[in-house]
Amino acid sequence: MHIIDSHCHLNFEGLKERLPEVLSNMEANGVGQALAISVSRESFSEVFAIAEAHEHIYCTIGVHPDSKEAEEFSIAEMVAAAAHPKVVGIGETGLDYYWCKGDLSWQHKRFADHIEAANQTGLPVIVHTRDAAADTLSILKECRVNSGVIHCFSEDIGFARAAMDLGLYISFSGIVTFKNAPLVQEAAKYVPDDRILVETDAPFLAPVPKRGRQNEPAFVRHTAEHIAKLRNQTLEQVAAYTTENFYRLFKKVPDMRTV
Repeated sequence: MHIIDSHCHLNFEGLKERLPEVLSNMEANGVGQALAISVSRESFSEVFAIAEAHEHIYCTIGVHPDSKEAEEFSIAEMVAAAAHPKVVGIGETGLDYYWCKGDLSWQHKRFADHIEAANQTGLPVIVHTRDAAADTLSILKECRVNSGVIHCFSEDIGFARAAMDLGLYISFSGIVTFKNAPLVQEAAKYVPDDRILVETDAPFLAPVPKRGRQNEPAFVRHTAEHIAKLRNQTLEQVAAYTTENFYRLFKKVPDMRTV
C-alpha cells in the first residue's frame, strides 16, 4: 500500500528537530511520499533543502495569506523556482478572513499572483481558504485557474462542487475525523473517487485517534481510514485512488509505487 501526504510542514517546530524519526514513521505506515509546503520566503528555503535531501519528499513555493507583512515572491521568482524538479506546486496561497481583517486588497493580489505563477508554469496551486469561501471561488474563476487543490477542506458540499467545477481537487485533513465536522464528512462522501486527496497539515490537526498529539505525515493513514469508512470502501481503495489523483495533479512527482 502507498499513501501520499499531500500537505505538511516538515520544517515547522516539532517536526524538523526529529525529521529522521518522522520519515521512518512514514515508511512504517505505508506513507511513501509527502509534499512539504512553503508559507514564506524563509520556509521555502527550508522545505526546498528537505526535499533536496530526501528522494520521496517534494516541495512548493509560495507565501501564506495570513500576514500582510510577509515578504512577497514575485511572479517571476515563483516561475523561476518552479523550474527545479523538486518544486512541484505553487502555494500555499489563498484567502484568510479569520486571522486577517480590514482592507484585504493585498491578500487578493497575493492570491492572484500565485494563480498567475501556477498558470504560467502549469503547476497546481495549493489553496488555503478560511471564512472566505465566496471570494476564494470568485478570484479562482476570475484568474482562470488552470489546476489546483483546496487544501484542508473545511467547507460544505456546495463549495466542493463549485471548486470541482473549476477543475480543482479536494484534500481532506484530520478535520474529517472530528465529531464536530459533519459538513466536512458529508463532503467526503460526496466528492468522487477521482478528485480526492488526503493530507495531514502536520504539525497541526492530528486525526482521531491521535487527536491532541502533534501531527505528522504517518498519521495521514488514519484520515484515509476514516474516509474509507465514510464511503464504505477499504483503506487500500482510498490509498490507491488518492495516490493516483496526486500523481495526476502533481505531474512532476515520479510514481514511486513500484520503487
